[in-house]
Amino acid sequence: MEKPFAITLDPGSSLANHTGSWRTSRPVYIDRLPPCNKQCPAGEDIQGWLFHAESGDYESAWRHLTKDNPFPAIMGRVCYHSCEGACNRGQIDEPVGINSVERFLGDEALKLGWKLTPPSSESGKNVLVVGAGPSGMSAAYHLRRLGHSVTVYEAGPLLGGMMRFGIPKYRLPRDILEAEMQRVVELGVKVNLNTKVDNILNTMADGKFDAAFLAVGAHIGKRARIPAGDAAKIVDAISLLRSMEGEEKPMLGRRVVVYGGGNTAIDVARTAKRMGAEPLIVYRRTRAAMPAHDFEMEEALQEGIMVKWLSTITQADESSLTIEKMALDETGFPQPTGEFETIEADSLVLALGQDVDLGLLEGVPGLEVSDGVVKVAANMMTGHPGIFAGGDMVPAERNVTVGIGHGKQAARHIDAWLRGEEHVPAVQHEVANFEKLNTWYYADAPKTVRPMLDIIRRQSTFDEVQGGLDENTALFEARRCLSCGNCFECDNCYGVCPDNAVIKLGPGKRFQFNYDYCKGCGMCVAECPCGAIKMEAEEI
Repeated sequence: MEKPFAITLDPGSSLANHTGSWRTSRPVYIDRLPPCNKQCPAGEDIQGWLFHAESGDYESAWRHLTKDNPFPAIMGRVCYHSCEGACNRGQIDEPVGINSVERFLGDEALKLGWKLTPPSSESGKNVLVVGAGPSGMSAAYHLRRLGHSVTVYEAGPLLGGMMRFGIPKYRLPRDILEAEMQRVVELGVKVNLNTKVDNILNTMADGKFDAAFLAVGAHIGKRARIPAGDAAKIVDAISLLRSMEGEEKPMLGRRVVVYGGGNTAIDVARTAKRMGAEPLIVYRRTRAAMPAHDFEMEEALQEGIMVKWLSTITQADESSLTIEKMALDETGFPQPTGEFETIEADSLVLALGQDVDLGLLEGVPGLEVSDGVVKVAANMMTGHPGIFAGGDMVPAERNVTVGIGHGKQAARHIDAWLRGEEHVPAVQHEVANFEKLNTWYYADAPKTVRPMLDIIRRQSTFDEVQGGLDENTALFEARRCLSCGNCFECDNCYGVCPDNAVIKLGPGKRFQFNYDYCKGCGMCVAECPCGAIKMEAEEI
């Protein structure tokens, strides 16, 4: 090509000029960590399974999801979905309804009979799991998938632990709970119900088990120092919720006072309402300081639950309670005012928190217990070799999602320990925060609202309060995902590159740069909607 510089070049002749030599910085394709994935206590690859769901491949989405969490139908009902609070879409309109889609996938799997993937080989190792709650059954699932034989000892008569005995039926129908529990059992997990472990060392003494994971739930309700007459009817919240699983329902009377401000207090009050009582919650602080989730409190108020804020109970008698009014000091801490009133009450339910029965750890050398929980190392092993712990037994937030995450983490550490190795979690990518996105690309799409049961039935039956999405709305909701930090092959970089330096590798294979021609203008970075490209300084 022998032409003067000022002469217009023939079409395609730009490929003859390696303009990449002009570059001082180069674009590179990267994968950033979506904020929803980072936030999930169960460690789900949320964006990964949403990718399958938005293409309509629900079984692939469910299988991707259950690599980390075997209980999507349960979690779609009881998880507090902190992932949605971290969702970048919430800064555009509303967060993606991750929890809604998870529930749809879980229900779809139960409806169509999808089964969990069995282990491909057997390790010859035997692991004991104590407790058949979310953490214990999660660990059992992941250990079994890794090829280990797993035996679960459960003190109660049924699977589910605190999911069954601490979460009312109107939030978690028991057929859903049982179905997802049994699906884990079908992998070959052995379960011994009504089997309480009094001493973990004695249970492991005969060498039958190579390791143990302790996941005993917080089944013991805390008590309060309230002077009470002999005839005063005082029960703890956990005992009350547990009794709802039996044939004979508790006799509370019409006027029920619930003392506490957590989610358990809300659950008890809403349960009492459905039993025909007139519940009143007494809480010593304001609503702003209440530990219960705001949406739970809102649902309770809708159902007619009354709340007495800034109040504490000082005396309980046969048919009345003495209440002292509180006032917040300059630090926001409630202080007694000396003002009292008497309210009528047939029963008082204490919802002041729960403790774990740690009796099975008595005499175990090397174990350290502090503030009612067991201290564990980074690999979730206690001070005694081969004994691991998680869920309510260790220092952490107590909810189902955290427990499931503990079970998965413990299983991976136990598997490595049994092989004489150390499990090293993969290094996380940098987070794809909102500033790394180009949100002009995304269309407006309001969040899908899940249907709710009518108020009358909510007040008088234990029917499930919140409904699920159908296929159309679940598909719409999945497609609201921005794919933060990860290429979804929108072709923007390919279309805007002025140097034809972007090469398409085919569906599902993304792109690569031809650095012979890339001048490093950065237009691809500026126009990538999901922040999956960044500029790096050229090495000199």
